Order: sequence, then structure tokens, then C-alpha cells
Amino acid sequence: MSKIVFIGGGNMASCLIGGMLAKGFPKEEILVSEPSEASRERLASTFGVNVTDDNLSAVSSAQIVLLAVKPQVMRDVAQSLASGLNHQPTVVSIAAGIPVSALQNWLGSGLKIVRAMPNTPAMVQTGATGLFANQPLSADEQAMIETMFNAVGYTCWVENEALIDAVTAVSGSGPAYFFLIYEAMQQVAQELGLDATTAEQLTLHTASGAAKLALSSDKPASELRKQVTSPGGTTQAAIESFQDQDLQEIFRKAMNSAADRAMEMAKDLAN
Repeated sequence: MSKIVFIGGGNMASCLIGGMLAKGFPKEEILVSEPSEASRERLASTFGVNVTDDNLSAVSSAQIVLLAVKPQVMRDVAQSLASGLNHQPTVVSIAAGIPVSALQNWLGSGLKIVRAMPNTPAMVQTGATGLFANQPLSADEQAMIETMFNAVGYTCWVENEALIDAVTAVSGSGPAYFFLIYEAMQQVAQELGLDATTAEQLTLHTASGAAKLALSSDKPASELRKQVTSPGGTTQAAIESFQDQDLQEIFRKAMNSAADRAMEMAKDLAN
């Protein structure tokens, strides 16, 4: 019996598997069902886990089934699995925009379903994942799911499914916000006379250092910002320029747009 079965062996599944094994999870208890022969060979050689191309057989005795397929094919994949889930495993979906109601319709009612919203930094074990469960989980189930996602970063549970859209707006889409800021800072740094490599490295190391400082401190971001901002100094000049442009409102509109789009996608993909 495989405790955890991955349906789909792409980048995020590989990331989760690698993190789990690094944390000591037994490889013998992981099975990956993946249609691509090349991907199966890569997974088996890289991680030493069991692989198959038979989804239905794979889930037949699983304790946890993790759906790691693209949202566009989730309906077909889920419906094909329904007959193999009579033993009531817990199903975890990492597909963006697929609501629990749709998964229940496709997989069958009564299942424990967990929606997970990981983000791309999970690929370097510094991710952030929001989780929602439609039913209470056993201590063992919750521990295994947390083991999976804690292995690649920070994990939190939210109380209702609607909050997964907020998680999407903050951490799911969030890496792109920072990448956009990095792009802007690097471009302006070059305009100020720095060469491309220096501009890039100063920007990325500053970002990394700021994040590490914030994570290691018990002070809120507003206080950390004030510590860097000397009255009448260079940082104050920059901060006042941001505030004049109402940076907070720009982020509010952008993040609400992301949350609204997540809700729209859920409706489209569920139909």
C-alpha cells in the first residue's frame, strides 16, 4: 500500500517528492502515476520512488491522493479516478482555480478533499502554501499533508475555501510581484550607471536580505522600514515618492484583481 500517490509527475510534484525525501519520508511509500515514459524514468532514477502509468490502479489502495495535473485536464482525470476511490482516501489538489464542489462532482461525494495553493519558490524549498480541508482530517492525515508541504517551505491552513483566493492573491501570484519590482530596480540601477551584473546582484541580494531580516525579526514590516528610513535621508526621499504615487492603493487594486480572477477561474473551470 502506497501512503501517498501523486497523479502527475511534473515540476511541482517533483519538488514535493524531493522535499519529502530530504526530510526522511520513506520513498517506498510514494507512488507516482505519470503518462510520460521519459518522466517516469526520470522520477524513478532521481528519487527511487515507484512509478506507473495506470492512474486507477495507483489510487486503489492509497491513503492520500495528490492531484498534480493541469487545471484544464482535471475534470477528465478526476472522473476517470472516481471508481478507484471507494476506500475513501483523502484527496489533495494543487490545481489552481478548481473548487471543492467541482472535485466532489467529478470524484464522488463524501471524500475528504484538501485544496492546496503552493507557489513556485517551493521549487527551491522556500515556498508558501495555503491549505483548506472540506472535512476534519485525522491527525495522521493532517500530519502527512503538512509533511509534504512543510518540506518545501511554510504552510498554513485557512478556515474557509474563499480564503484560498486570498492566498492566491498574496503568495500564489506574489512571486511575480517581486520579480516585477526586481526588473524595475535593475533597470533603474543601470540607468544610474551600474553595469547589468552589479545591478542584478545588488537587487537580488538586497531582496534576499530584507526577507531574511523580516523573517528573523519579531517587529512588523512598518517598524523595520522606519529603522532604515533616516529623517531627511535618501530612503525617506524614495519612500515619500512611493507614497505620493499611493503605492498601497496600487497593490490593493492589483491583489484584488488577482483574487477576483481566481474566483472567475473557479466558476469557469467548474462548469
